[in-house]
Amino acid sequence: MTKGERTRRRIVERAAPVFNTRGYFGASMGDLVRETGLEKGGIYNHFGSKEELALAAFDYSVGVMSERFDEALEGRMGTLEKLLAVVGVLGGMAEDPPVRGGCPVLNTAIEADDAHRALKERARGAATDWLRLVGSIVKEGVASGELEGGTDPRKVASVVVATLEGALMLSKLNDDPAHMERAVEHLEEYLRSLSRPDAGSAQAGRGS
Repeated sequence: MTKGERTRRRIVERAAPVFNTRGYFGASMGDLVRETGLEKGGIYNHFGSKEELALAAFDYSVGVMSERFDEALEGRMGTLEKLLAVVGVLGGMAEDPPVRGGCPVLNTAIEADDAHRALKERARGAATDWLRLVGSIVKEGVASGELEGGTDPRKVASVVVATLEGALMLSKLNDDPAHMERAVEHLEEYLRSLSRPDAGSAQAGRGS
Protein backbone atom coordinates (compact mmCIF):
# COMPACT_ATOMS: atom_id res chain seq x y z
CA MET A 1 0.00 0.00 0.00
CA THR A 2 1.04 3.57 -0.60
CA LYS A 3 1.07 6.02 2.29
CA GLY A 4 -2.19 7.52 1.01
CA GLU A 5 -3.84 4.09 0.81
CA ARG A 6 -2.74 3.25 4.34
CA THR A 7 -4.12 6.52 5.64
CA ARG A 8 -7.40 5.98 3.82
CA ARG A 9 -7.73 2.50 5.27
CA ARG A 10 -6.97 3.75 8.77
CA ILE A 11 -9.67 6.40 8.43
CA VAL A 12 -12.20 3.79 7.33
CA GLU A 13 -11.28 1.35 10.11
CA ARG A 14 -11.64 4.02 12.78
CA ALA A 15 -14.74 5.61 11.27
CA ALA A 16 -16.63 2.31 10.94
CA PRO A 17 -17.43 1.97 14.69
CA VAL A 18 -18.54 5.61 14.79
CA PHE A 19 -21.11 5.14 12.06
CA ASN A 20 -22.13 1.74 13.40
CA THR A 21 -22.82 3.05 16.91
CA ARG A 22 -24.10 6.56 16.18
CA GLY A 23 -25.57 6.08 12.72
CA TYR A 24 -24.96 8.20 9.65
CA PHE A 25 -26.98 11.16 10.88
CA GLY A 26 -25.78 10.89 14.47
CA ALA A 27 -22.08 10.75 13.60
CA SER A 28 -20.66 14.27 13.50
CA MET A 29 -17.45 15.37 11.86
CA GLY A 30 -16.21 16.11 15.37
CA ASP A 31 -16.72 12.44 16.26
CA LEU A 32 -14.86 11.36 13.15
CA VAL A 33 -12.02 13.79 13.81
CA ARG A 34 -11.58 12.46 17.35
CA GLU A 35 -11.63 8.81 16.28
CA THR A 36 -9.36 9.14 13.27
CA GLY A 37 -6.90 11.59 14.80
CA LEU A 38 -7.07 13.71 11.65
CA GLU A 39 -8.42 17.17 11.12
CA LYS A 40 -11.54 17.64 9.02
CA GLY A 41 -9.42 18.75 6.06
CA GLY A 42 -7.26 15.64 6.38
CA ILE A 43 -10.31 13.41 6.17
CA TYR A 44 -11.64 15.29 3.17
CA ASN A 45 -8.30 14.86 1.44
CA HIS A 46 -9.19 11.17 1.13
CA PHE A 47 -13.00 11.27 1.01
CA GLY A 48 -15.03 13.81 -0.89
CA SER A 49 -17.89 13.81 1.58
CA LYS A 50 -19.22 12.34 4.79
CA GLU A 51 -21.45 10.10 2.69
CA GLU A 52 -18.49 8.70 0.76
CA LEU A 53 -16.74 7.87 4.02
CA ALA A 54 -19.90 6.29 5.46
CA LEU A 55 -20.28 4.04 2.43
CA ALA A 56 -16.62 3.01 2.62
CA ALA A 57 -16.99 2.33 6.35
CA PHE A 58 -20.05 0.16 5.71
CA ASP A 59 -18.22 -1.79 3.01
CA TYR A 60 -15.34 -2.33 5.42
CA SER A 61 -17.65 -3.65 8.16
CA VAL A 62 -19.39 -6.03 5.76
CA GLY A 63 -15.98 -7.13 4.50
CA VAL A 64 -15.05 -8.18 8.03
CA MET A 65 -18.21 -10.29 8.11
CA SER A 66 -17.29 -11.87 4.76
CA GLU A 67 -13.91 -12.84 6.17
CA ARG A 68 -15.65 -14.49 9.12
CA PHE A 69 -17.85 -16.49 6.77
CA ASP A 70 -14.83 -17.58 4.73
CA GLU A 71 -12.95 -18.68 7.85
CA ALA A 72 -15.97 -20.53 9.28
CA LEU A 73 -16.66 -22.37 6.02
CA GLU A 74 -13.06 -23.31 5.31
CA GLY A 75 -12.70 -27.07 5.39
CA ARG A 76 -16.41 -27.69 5.94
CA MET A 77 -17.62 -30.51 3.72
CA GLY A 78 -21.20 -31.45 4.58
CA THR A 79 -24.20 -29.24 3.88
CA LEU A 80 -25.45 -29.26 7.47
CA GLU A 81 -21.96 -28.49 8.73
CA LYS A 82 -21.77 -25.47 6.41
CA LEU A 83 -25.21 -24.20 7.40
CA LEU A 84 -24.42 -24.49 11.09
CA ALA A 85 -21.17 -22.61 10.48
CA VAL A 86 -23.08 -19.74 8.88
CA VAL A 87 -25.53 -19.70 11.79
CA GLY A 88 -22.56 -19.59 14.14
CA VAL A 89 -21.11 -16.54 12.42
CA LEU A 90 -24.36 -14.58 12.38
CA GLY A 91 -25.26 -15.74 15.87
CA GLY A 92 -21.89 -14.61 17.17
CA MET A 93 -22.63 -10.98 16.36
CA ALA A 94 -24.63 -10.57 19.56
CA GLU A 95 -21.50 -10.72 21.69
CA ASP A 96 -18.75 -10.33 19.11
CA PRO A 97 -19.83 -7.88 16.38
CA PRO A 98 -17.54 -7.28 13.39
CA VAL A 99 -17.18 -3.67 14.53
CA ARG A 100 -18.33 -1.96 17.70
CA GLY A 101 -22.05 -1.30 17.70
CA GLY A 102 -23.50 -4.57 16.44
CA CYS A 103 -24.53 -5.77 13.01
CA PRO A 104 -23.77 -3.10 10.39
CA VAL A 105 -26.45 -4.43 8.05
CA LEU A 106 -29.19 -4.34 10.68
CA ASN A 107 -28.15 -0.92 12.00
CA THR A 108 -27.87 0.61 8.56
CA ALA A 109 -31.10 -0.92 7.29
CA ILE A 110 -33.07 0.49 10.22
CA GLU A 111 -31.61 3.98 10.04
CA ALA A 112 -31.41 4.37 6.28
CA ASP A 113 -34.73 2.76 5.37
CA ASP A 114 -36.47 5.96 4.25
CA ALA A 115 -33.70 8.44 4.95
CA HIS A 116 -30.60 7.55 2.93
CA ARG A 117 -31.05 5.70 -0.34
CA ALA A 118 -27.37 4.91 -0.99
CA LEU A 119 -26.84 3.33 2.43
CA LYS A 120 -30.13 1.45 2.15
CA GLU A 121 -28.99 -0.04 -1.15
CA ARG A 122 -25.68 -1.07 0.41
CA ALA A 123 -27.50 -2.76 3.31
CA ARG A 124 -29.89 -4.47 0.91
CA GLY A 125 -26.99 -5.74 -1.17
CA ALA A 126 -25.21 -7.18 1.88
CA ALA A 127 -28.37 -8.87 3.15
CA THR A 128 -28.97 -10.30 -0.31
CA ASP A 129 -25.46 -11.75 -0.33
CA TRP A 130 -26.15 -13.48 3.00
CA LEU A 131 -29.42 -14.89 1.68
CA ARG A 132 -27.67 -16.14 -1.43
CA LEU A 133 -24.93 -17.74 0.64
CA VAL A 134 -27.42 -19.75 2.69
CA GLY A 135 -29.56 -20.49 -0.36
CA SER A 136 -26.63 -21.76 -2.40
CA ILE A 137 -25.56 -24.14 0.39
CA VAL A 138 -29.10 -25.47 0.67
CA LYS A 139 -29.36 -25.88 -3.10
CA GLU A 140 -26.15 -27.89 -3.14
CA GLY A 141 -27.44 -30.00 -0.27
CA VAL A 142 -30.64 -30.85 -2.11
CA ALA A 143 -28.69 -31.74 -5.25
CA SER A 144 -26.29 -33.98 -3.32
CA GLY A 145 -29.10 -35.75 -1.47
CA GLU A 146 -28.01 -34.47 1.94
CA LEU A 147 -31.22 -32.47 2.39
CA GLU A 148 -34.81 -33.48 1.75
CA GLY A 149 -35.79 -33.07 -1.89
CA GLY A 150 -38.60 -30.59 -1.26
CA THR A 151 -36.42 -28.17 0.70
CA ASP A 152 -36.81 -24.62 -0.63
CA PRO A 153 -33.46 -22.75 -0.62
CA ARG A 154 -35.09 -19.32 -0.58
CA LYS A 155 -37.37 -20.22 2.29
CA VAL A 156 -34.54 -21.63 4.39
CA ALA A 157 -32.38 -18.58 3.66
CA SER A 158 -35.15 -16.20 4.71
CA VAL A 159 -35.85 -18.14 7.91
CA VAL A 160 -32.16 -18.29 8.88
CA VAL A 161 -31.24 -14.67 8.20
CA ALA A 162 -34.49 -13.13 9.45
CA THR A 163 -34.47 -15.19 12.65
CA LEU A 164 -30.89 -14.27 13.50
CA GLU A 165 -31.22 -10.59 12.65
CA GLY A 166 -34.43 -10.38 14.68
CA ALA A 167 -32.79 -12.15 17.60
CA LEU A 168 -29.86 -9.78 17.36
CA MET A 169 -32.19 -6.80 17.57
CA LEU A 170 -33.90 -8.20 20.68
CA SER A 171 -30.57 -9.11 22.29
CA LYS A 172 -29.24 -5.60 21.74
CA LEU A 173 -32.49 -3.88 22.72
CA ASN A 174 -32.73 -5.81 26.00
CA ASP A 175 -28.99 -6.18 26.56
CA ASP A 176 -29.62 -9.91 26.84
CA PRO A 177 -27.85 -12.43 24.56
CA ALA A 178 -30.33 -15.12 25.60
CA HIS A 179 -32.56 -14.11 22.69
CA MET A 180 -29.79 -14.96 20.26
CA GLU A 181 -28.92 -18.15 22.10
CA ARG A 182 -32.51 -19.36 21.79
CA ALA A 183 -32.65 -18.43 18.11
CA VAL A 184 -29.44 -20.30 17.35
CA GLU A 185 -30.65 -23.37 19.21
CA HIS A 186 -33.95 -23.29 17.32
CA LEU A 187 -32.24 -22.92 13.94
CA GLU A 188 -29.84 -25.76 14.65
CA GLU A 189 -32.83 -28.02 15.34
CA TYR A 190 -34.64 -26.73 12.26
CA LEU A 191 -31.68 -27.29 9.94
CA ARG A 192 -31.06 -30.78 11.29
CA SER A 193 -34.70 -31.60 10.59
CA LEU A 194 -34.08 -30.87 6.90
CA SER A 195 -31.32 -33.48 6.63
CA ARG A 196 -32.20 -36.83 5.11
CA PRO A 197 -31.73 -39.84 7.41
CA ASP A 198 -29.17 -41.25 4.97
CA ALA A 199 -27.40 -37.89 4.51
CA GLY A 200 -24.13 -39.32 5.79
CA SER A 201 -24.00 -42.02 3.15
CA ALA A 202 -25.03 -39.54 0.45
CA GLN A 203 -22.14 -37.26 1.40
CA ALA A 204 -19.73 -40.19 1.49
CA GLY A 205 -20.81 -41.31 -1.95
CA ARG A 206 -20.35 -37.82 -3.26
CA GLY A 207 -16.79 -37.67 -1.97
CA SER A 208 -15.78 -41.07 -3.33
